[in-house]
Amino acid sequence: MKANNTPPRWHHKTNRRDIMSEQPNELKKLVTIASDLELSAELRSKAIELIGNMGSREAFLALLGLAANEKLIVEERDLALKRAREIVKASR
Repeated sequence: MKANNTPPRWHHKTNRRDIMSEQPNELKKLVTIASDLELSAELRSKAIELIGNMGSREAFLALLGLAANEKLIVEERDLALKRAREIVKASR
């Protein structure tokens, strides 16, 4: 409980479930942006950075998938690997 006797935001199951379901949707959208070759390289790189900021196992796997995507330019694939590596280091 908070100091004013109101439960924290995560207290109710529905809120927690809603928060958890938002992340996969956001991840899917970011992966779509990161792999869309019609978008600018800058926008794709920003999407990769945002995926890395998520830090979850799902984000890690998505980054590995982007790194394996031979259609992306080498710098974007390297960035995806770098961000995946950061997630591994953070989980130690």
